[in-house]
Order: sequence, then C-alpha cells, then structure tokens
Amino acid sequence: MLLYNSSVSGNCYKVRLLLAHLGLEYETVDVSVVDRSNRAELLGDLNPGLRVPTLVLDDGRPLAESNAILWYFADGTQYLPDDPYERAQVLQWCFFEQYSHEPFIAVVRFWLTYSGSPERFADEVPTKMQGGYAALDAMERHLTGRDFLVGDGYSIADVSLYAYTHVAHEGGFELEAHPAIRAWLGRVAAQPGHVTIDA
Repeated sequence: MLLYNSSVSGNCYKVRLLLAHLGLEYETVDVSVVDRSNRAELLGDLNPGLRVPTLVLDDGRPLAESNAILWYFADGTQYLPDDPYERAQVLQWCFFEQYSHEPFIAVVRFWLTYSGSPERFADEVPTKMQGGYAALDAMERHLTGRDFLVGDGYSIADVSLYAYTHVAHEGGFELEAHPAIRAWLGRVAAQPGHVTIDA
C-alpha cells in the first residue's frame, strides 16, 4: 500500500495509527501541507479533493478522506463494533470530528504552528478557539464516566478524535478544565500498537 502522507497532519496520523494497531505495512509519499502547488499533479488521478491522506491499495484502487480510510480497515476488526447501533455511534463521532472538531482545533493548530505566518490569522483565531472549546466541552461531557467514546471498547471513533485532540495545545488549547479528556488521552496512548504522531 502507498500512503500520501504529511507527518504533521492529524488526518494522516489517524490512518498511520490504525495501520500500526493492525500491523499492516505500507510505504509513504511525503506531501507538504503548506506548499500545495503540486497537489493536482500528485493526487489528481487518485483524489479529486487533492487532500491527504490519500491511500492506494495493493490492487491500485485509491481511498481518500481519513475517516473513510479508518472505516475500510477497521471493518471486521475489534476497532469497529458489530452492533448496528454502536457502528452508527462510531459514525456519529467521526462526523462530529470532521464538522465540529477538526475545522477549529486543527485549523488553529495549523495557523499558529505550521503556516509560517500566524500573524495573518490573528483576527480569526478567537472565533475558531471558541468553536474548538465547544467541541472539547462536548467530548468532556460524553467521556465523563466512560473509558472510550463508543460502548466499552477502543474504536476508530477514539482514533479519529485522538489525532487532533492530543496536539490541541499546539493551537493554544488548554485541557486543564477537561479531566475526562486527559484521562481518555492516556488510555488511548496505552493501547497495544500505539505510535506517536512523530513516529
């Protein structure tokens, strides 16, 4: 398999993390998240969205969108429940991650840490921070009294939301007021086969 990957992207990290849990081997092509000038040439025939991660299966078929890739590889494993309701809950949290979490926490992290020109975004940061904390508050409410996001076990819902939550501090987000999230981050990091984002 071939993964078009950015080492700093949480969306790419999700895929690398699940593949590590599953013990699956793959090769990578490094793609810049700052300089996107060659995206059409690099990804145009594989992913019309021109985003990473983009994964090419051994048979040549491409897969795009991080949570879709997670679903594909988790199906039939311990990382995706068999129960239809719990499977729907996994989707619920993956949708939450893409609509209510990533657009705020990941974006501020990119602006402040990786864009190379954080001053350009200074006026927009406060609004994005507000949205990010709203997502973290929702996670905190849900995780209070629970070990993981869905059911009794670790799933790709946790993989999906761990990716950007555990580096939220790079965007200036503080988790002192979110003890349930901090405990959950520790449980995720303790899972067999866990790899760090910079591994």
